[in-house]
Amino acid sequence: MSTPSIDVHELTRIYRRRGSALTAVDRMTFTIEPGESVGYIGANGAGKSTTIKMLTGILRPTSGTVRTCGLDPQRRRQDVARRIGVVFGQRSQLWWDLPLAESFAILGSIHRLDAATTRARTDELVERLEMGPTLATPVRQLSLGQRMRAEIAAALLHRPQLLVLDEPTIGLDVLSKQRLREFLRDQRAAYGTTLLLTTHDMGDIERLCERVLLVDHGRLAFDGTLSGLAATVSARRVLVVDLAAPCADLVDIPGTEHLGSEAEGLRQRLALAAGRRVGAGVSIAQVLATIAERAEVRDLTVEEPDIEDVVRRVYAASRDLP
Repeated sequence: MSTPSIDVHELTRIYRRRGSALTAVDRMTFTIEPGESVGYIGANGAGKSTTIKMLTGILRPTSGTVRTCGLDPQRRRQDVARRIGVVFGQRSQLWWDLPLAESFAILGSIHRLDAATTRARTDELVERLEMGPTLATPVRQLSLGQRMRAEIAAALLHRPQLLVLDEPTIGLDVLSKQRLREFLRDQRAAYGTTLLLTTHDMGDIERLCERVLLVDHGRLAFDGTLSGLAATVSARRVLVVDLAAPCADLVDIPGTEHLGSEAEGLRQRLALAAGRRVGAGVSIAQVLATIAERAEVRDLTVEEPDIEDVVRRVYAASRDLP
């Protein structure tokens, strides 16, 4: 049985200041297995950064246990550092006044890589992340997007078992985001890297993560898939059907709710429940078959629930609890 990349049990961190106490992380328990890609999401102040600081050994838990790559990050901080890569907020691991290439060389030495390995790995990362034109540029002169790519390359230089990323696509345009996401997927496929991703960009979560941990006021509010998260608050997909000829409103299709029609019924929108089954034992295929009995379907699309809206609903539901 493999050792989990992250294993926390009843993890708690309380900040005490001037007689008051703030519980930033409250009895958090979860396990992330090697090779998993997990989104760790929540509102600002929910406890995400505090959790990561405990995972990496920066902060000591008030109570509970944490193991990172099988090690206690407080007692074995240097050994943990050799097994993980971190891009954490505004904490840069690059040397501000040195050319980018020199930062990679220094990091190779810190991780005890020989010169040939450092050069080969640097060349690979530079090519994949399109950093060639910036290698001779001092880090302080890089744009935010250029520096973020460099930070990710630095975190991956030693091929860590676990990669922790905080807002990795900030400052990137749409095309650069797409390339970075493809690069991260390729790295995971090639090296079996475990990914823990904190971000407010739901596109990152949707394209990179198979599992989501949602934290609310220091507590784990949800652990599962994105579709499962949507299902917890009854978020719905919307089926947009384009018909070959005008048709009466499809108001009585089992498992759906008719939301509206356009162009005398040529385009109709039907809401479906989240998940593979859409309600009352009716599948999407059955819904389409029922529609096809009444009209010729020319085209259709499925609009997925907006994940940010799903997260807002989860928070609203939790506040309504007694």
